Amino acid sequence: MNKKLLLCLNALWLFVSHSSHAQWVQVTGEANILESKATARVNALENAVFQAMTFTGGEIASLPMLKTYLQEDRQQYRFSGNEIRHISVLEQKDAGGKMYVTARIDIYPSAKSCHKVQYKKGLLLGKFSLAEPQQAAMGSIYQLGDDFSKVLQKNIQQRSQSFLVTGVTQVPVSANHADAMMMLAEDNDAQYLVSGEITDISATVDNHLLQPNTINRQFALTLNIMDGKTGETIYQNSYRDIGLWPFARTSYVDTKTARFWVSPYGQSIQRVTQNMMLDIESALSCRASLPEIINIHQGVAQINVGRVHGVHNGDQLKLWHSAGFIDQKGIPRNRMVETAITLTVNRVYEKSAELSVNQPQLASSIQPGDLLTKQLNQ
Repeated sequence: MNKKLLLCLNALWLFVSHSSHAQWVQVTGEANILESKATARVNALENAVFQAMTFTGGEIASLPMLKTYLQEDRQQYRFSGNEIRHISVLEQKDAGGKMYVTARIDIYPSAKSCHKVQYKKGLLLGKFSLAEPQQAAMGSIYQLGDDFSKVLQKNIQQRSQSFLVTGVTQVPVSANHADAMMMLAEDNDAQYLVSGEITDISATVDNHLLQPNTINRQFALTLNIMDGKTGETIYQNSYRDIGLWPFARTSYVDTKTARFWVSPYGQSIQRVTQNMMLDIESALSCRASLPEIINIHQGVAQINVGRVHGVHNGDQLKLWHSAGFIDQKGIPRNRMVETAITLTVNRVYEKSAELSVNQPQLASSIQPGDLLTKQLNQ
């Protein structure tokens, strides 16, 4: 059999148990060999686990908690208190500059995983600026921040279980202007605002006596996430990776092209975007999604989430009055007041839905801006 075809088949999930609760899958993960074969093995094993979790519907938000254990070079990994119970490494090999790890993974997906009982939450991506623009001189990669935002957007759209990107804004995202940020989030139907700064893209040259010199380039950034309903910063993190810079020092490199993104340095940046996505899942996936009433007329309410968020006909939602106020320090605060009103989804559009009020006599108290939470005990 053609080796490429066999490799593709190995990359698929070949074995799935018939148990209604537990599943085991055999999958091959891959990763480019950049720093070392040991690091590539870890990355390939993480890739295999990610594929297995995605296929079985497991909670990818739990993956960051496993990374420390996967750093150990072992054939067997056992876990408790996690959807993944057992990982058995069957084979590892390197070929063509890549590491391939085939593993059997036992998974016990939970029916109550956060992404299964919540609607997808909207993220508005801000611009990732360069802290030191002069570091972009090599390769003239001054547009890296803008293009990085697009790659992060694509990663979230394609792989995230709990979030979708509602837009990318050029408006600077600042925690010092909470009221303006809340308005920006509302205009873009975003529950959270994601921004950051690329802090290091410096390069180092390793001189070799008998071989061409190699250039390794850093990629480091800070991540900030704001709550679009309150303007508060709710999550911060920093990331760093390093990759081989294969381009001539005097060449111009277009960061919009596949040539850049398939390079070892581009691959290291893409790995950072996946780690960011997984950390956002881990930190925020279990927070309640908060659809908002945008219109109410004759007992029919319209909300700002729809099919792409996971809304289905018949969903039951509970209404909360939004009671925002300004505290003594001039900081906007958001407060939700519980009501006895519930609504049922009866028509779903791409990014919105219509609901009927289950207590028609209380419909007059519903106002645009009121929030809803999905009922979990349906």
